Amino acid sequence: MHSPTLSSAPTADATLAQSAYMRLRSDIVEGRLAPGEKLRVEHLKDRYEVGAGTLREALALLVADALVVQHGHRGFRVTPISLADFIDITETRVQLETEALRQSVSLGDDTWEADLTSAFHLLSLAEERLGDGQRGDVGQFAEWEARNRAFHEVLIRACPSRWLHHFLAILYRQSERYRRLSITHQPVPRDVHEEHRAIFDACLARDADKASALLAAHIRKTLEAVRELPDAVINAGTAPLAPVR
Repeated sequence: MHSPTLSSAPTADATLAQSAYMRLRSDIVEGRLAPGEKLRVEHLKDRYEVGAGTLREALALLVADALVVQHGHRGFRVTPISLADFIDITETRVQLETEALRQSVSLGDDTWEADLTSAFHLLSLAEERLGDGQRGDVGQFAEWEARNRAFHEVLIRACPSRWLHHFLAILYRQSERYRRLSITHQPVPRDVHEEHRAIFDACLARDADKASALLAAHIRKTLEAVRELPDAVINAGTAPLAPVR
């Protein structure tokens, strides 16, 4: 009989693939691998210090995340970006995340409230540092991005649907690519901290309708910023991916 402990433990190859996946995902989301860029296994295996098979496994995971596309024998490319794509991402995210928030507000207990309060406090500190003129600091922005993600995750944590959480995690990573573009290309004026505060206050007041409306407006604000980007920036990487004939 096989030992349950041994059979359930991740193999060294699986751990390497997961590590390569996380590094690749970060490089795509943060723009170090450009939209539409061809991902050549023979080059990337040296960059990420893994074998070709392990790298292909990591790329397959990214295909499932919709951050990488595969076109038959032509290999892998970073998924292109476009305004039409981000409109679709935004509206789908609004539909799913507001529903998840409604459920979370309804079902969240005292622990959820405490976790939300903590996440909002940490996010507020990061926003204060960015407001002090440190927006250009890569480390400060990375801290803000991590705490922003944590705040949004806690908002919907009490939602019991694992499928909503799964799809929203994918949509959030997709949105992050565009949000980074908007921030680095003169974003539209907005008070993100006050947007977060209003959502937070509505959640603590258990006003699901108000919290959902505020969250929807908050998510769509980034779309407004992206609409202002030059066409060459927002429709990047589309040319190499013509339909296969």
